[in-house]
Amino acid sequence: METMKRKVRLNDKEIEYQLRRSRRARRMRLAVYCDTSVVVTLPHRLNENMAERFIKEKSRWLLNKIEYFKKYKVTPIKINSKRDYIKRKDEAFKFAADRAEHFNKIYKFRYNRIFVKNQKTRWGSCSKKGNLNYNYKILYLPANIADYIIVHELCHLKEFNHTQKFWDLVARTMPDYLDIKKQLKKEGMFFG
Repeated sequence: METMKRKVRLNDKEIEYQLRRSRRARRMRLAVYCDTSVVVTLPHRLNENMAERFIKEKSRWLLNKIEYFKKYKVTPIKINSKRDYIKRKDEAFKFAADRAEHFNKIYKFRYNRIFVKNQKTRWGSCSKKGNLNYNYKILYLPANIADYIIVHELCHLKEFNHTQKFWDLVARTMPDYLDIKKQLKKEGMFFG
């Protein structure tokens, strides 16, 4: 993935953003993170000028999201230092392993290992080898969202997709998953 820093002017404000070109991306995506950083993911085939046009189309949403994070100073997830990761990774691992074990009493899926990582954009993933990967910052999330992330990755052990079969599995332990997905989208956290 290729990353470049860019700037764009919106309502007399200069906004810095990261432009990421991705061969895997099927569509353009705009994300604002808790530290107010802005990232545009651009499918490899699209022209860079389209990213700026896309940002301008979404300018109202983008500026509101930046103001939201500034206003509430959503610092926990902003903590992205290596020091914080080293300090909290064992706690995060224990949390993720305990919650995965709790939910897996219902699912009874087989998984290989659990890993805790310090990632900027991903909350979790499930590998083809059956490894569950979680971002250590799930420690800072509200309990229902952290549980949703744990369950989401567990369910990928059985359904490695986002078909209705997958969502039916998620619903077995998280019947309110649609509300949580809406909350994540509203907060700009984009997760499955």
